Amino acid sequence: MTDEAVPSWEEVAHRYGRTIYNFAYRLTGHRDDALDLSQEVLLRVRKGLRSYQPGSFEGWLWRITRNAFIDETRRRKRRPTVPLPDDDRSPLGVAPGADEALAAMRLDDDIQAALLALPIEFREAVVLCDVVGLTYDEIAAAAGVPVGTVRSRIHRGRSMMRARLS
Repeated sequence: MTDEAVPSWEEVAHRYGRTIYNFAYRLTGHRDDALDLSQEVLLRVRKGLRSYQPGSFEGWLWRITRNAFIDETRRRKRRPTVPLPDDDRSPLGVAPGADEALAAMRLDDDIQAALLALPIEFREAVVLCDVVGLTYDEIAAAAGVPVGTVRSRIHRGRSMMRARLS
């Protein structure tokens, strides 16, 4: 994406939708939560495109995703929910969606569990670096922290994951 061109909402949804979902899935660990988060991000992008000032579009997009995730986490802490028991689910044989299949192919359950065990700051940095593929500078812009903080979070997050996986 060039710094001068402001894409339309449809271009953003088409070009970044799958990546937003993948990032959301790695942060939340649940398909439905990731779908909800992705939808919220795309709604925020639609509202924010009018006021977007050309710059690092990807950084702006990941900051929106991060903020939506943090907002949802805070909301859930204020209003905890109790999940339905597993035996209450209907036994319909529904095939997983393409996004879920793609997300499941990339990381093993052990790695996903280790990611979910990380504190949010470390999980965010590791996912943005190792799953989404952003540079340290892009992660720093998205998270609103210095590059050195990003490096230490990635290093510490990877170390915590290694300890959990061994």
